[in-house]
Amino acid sequence: MSSVERPVVGVIGAGEADQRLWDAAHQVGRGIARMRAVLLCGGRGGVMAAAARGAFEEGGITVGLLPGPSHREANPFIVVALPTNIGIARNALIAQASRVLVAVGGGAGTMSEAAMALKLGKPVAALMSSFEVQGMVRVQSADEAIDFIRENLA
Repeated sequence: MSSVERPVVGVIGAGEADQRLWDAAHQVGRGIARMRAVLLCGGRGGVMAAAARGAFEEGGITVGLLPGPSHREANPFIVVALPTNIGIARNALIAQASRVLVAVGGGAGTMSEAAMALKLGKPVAALMSSFEVQGMVRVQSADEAIDFIRENLA
C-alpha cells in the first residue's frame, strides 16, 4: 500500500486528558496505525498526544495540524508537524482532510470539529464525549471506535 492509498483518520478531543481519556485515545491511535491509516490530529497535548503516541509506538504515520506558526508546538509523537498559524480554524482542515473521525472526550472545540465533519458528510464516532451532535455515533469503548473506523473505511 503506497502512502497515497493510506486513509486519513482524524482523532479529535480534549486538550487535557485524564488517565481514562488518555488510555482510550492511546488505544484508538494504536488501532489506527495497525490499519495502516494515517492519524491526523491537532498535534498538541491531551487526547491528541495520547492518540499520536499510540500510533507512533505502532510505527504509524502521525500528522499534526498545529494552530500556531511553529512546528515546535507539536507533541513528540507527531511525525509530520504542519504549523498553520490559523488558530482554531484548523478544525475545518482536520474535518475536511479526514475520511472518518473519532472524538474522545472534548468540549466546544471538539464539538465544532465533529459538526463540521458531519456537515461534510464524514462519519464521526464519539467516545466519552458529553456533547450531542446529530448524526454522531456513540461508541462505548476504544475497540468499538476502532471497529467504527474499519467499517467506515471499507
